[in-house]
Amino acid sequence: MNQDKEISRRWQLFAITAVIVWLIWLLAPVLMPFAIAAMLGYLGDPLADRLERLGLNRMWAATIVFVVLMVVVVGVLLLLIPLIARQVENLISNLPRYGDWIQNTLWPWLQAQLHLDPHMFDSDRLMTAIKEHIGSIGGVATAVIGKVSRSGVGIAMWLTNLVLIPVVAFYLLRDWDRLVATIDGMLPRSVQPTIAYLARESDAILGAFVRGQLLVMLALGVFYGVGLELVGLSVGLLIGLVAGLLSFVPYLGFIIGFAAAIVAALVQFGDWTHVLLVCVVFALGQLLEGYVLTPKLVGDKIGLHPVAVIFAVLAGGYLFGFFGVLLALPAASVIVVLMRYLIERYRMSELYNDEGPADPVIAEVEAAAAPPAGDAAAGVMPPGDRPAE
Repeated sequence: MNQDKEISRRWQLFAITAVIVWLIWLLAPVLMPFAIAAMLGYLGDPLADRLERLGLNRMWAATIVFVVLMVVVVGVLLLLIPLIARQVENLISNLPRYGDWIQNTLWPWLQAQLHLDPHMFDSDRLMTAIKEHIGSIGGVATAVIGKVSRSGVGIAMWLTNLVLIPVVAFYLLRDWDRLVATIDGMLPRSVQPTIAYLARESDAILGAFVRGQLLVMLALGVFYGVGLELVGLSVGLLIGLVAGLLSFVPYLGFIIGFAAAIVAALVQFGDWTHVLLVCVVFALGQLLEGYVLTPKLVGDKIGLHPVAVIFAVLAGGYLFGFFGVLLALPAASVIVVLMRYLIERYRMSELYNDEGPADPVIAEVEAAAAPPAGDAAAGVMPPGDRPAE
């Protein structure tokens, strides 16, 4: 009877979990502002708790932290948007130079190195096709942006999201501890200790990831951008920022930023000195990330393999779009905690520890392969092992 009750309880928990996951998948298009607001609330909760310990009530602590977060976000946007706009304008104005370099330098070099037939690929026709597709993409983007800008519903949705994010973030920050206590109080008492333990472990990993990885991305973006600007690249700041933002996926930001910076240096300067300087900047950035930033700011608490990170980002994007990409690594970190717990439960279970009866097939094979008992006792070697006379 107790076993049937336990099975029924597990099926009920499984059904509740499945319904929650299904609702998240169903409501993914409208969850973006709430996800961003929850991330802001999660980032600000430790600081609000510290202010509470200093004597402030939760309302004033949440208000102070919220104002600080908004000032930081608005300041970063006001600083970065003009810089990025100038870098994008510079990139667009230099696109003809990049096209000429590809057509007159890179393409002939590839043909010579790979021993390709010059008539196999018509570079003029390829460049014409690329220009036509770029034009069509630009036309489609212009049409989409124009349609959204003319659509009252589109404008209302954008404005609603912009207003919702700070409003929801403030209320989540103010009521964070109360929400956690409410959820804890609604859990079945039979599983509450386990879920509370997993929540604490997940919070430790998420704290290490969200706070630490954001600082690593910011530091790398600044380092790469400033370094490439000092090298003299006209689009160095843009490349550096992109490389820093993509650094949450191992080696992705480095590969994309390094390749783009090499091409930019060859097109802009056409010598190997600036290419060598770009290599020095990215080598120093990798050393800074591997030996200083990641160990100090993130540590080894997450334990996500690079392949798991790439899979999590791709799977999240495929299932939930940009919302899935945003939450892919935090969700993967929580899954790591669950997997560690399940592995420990498995190693403590009878399935793992029970040796069970001996396999008769293996016993028969081992008995047939073993030397006879009399020969082994007398020290007689099998014929195959005797030395040649």
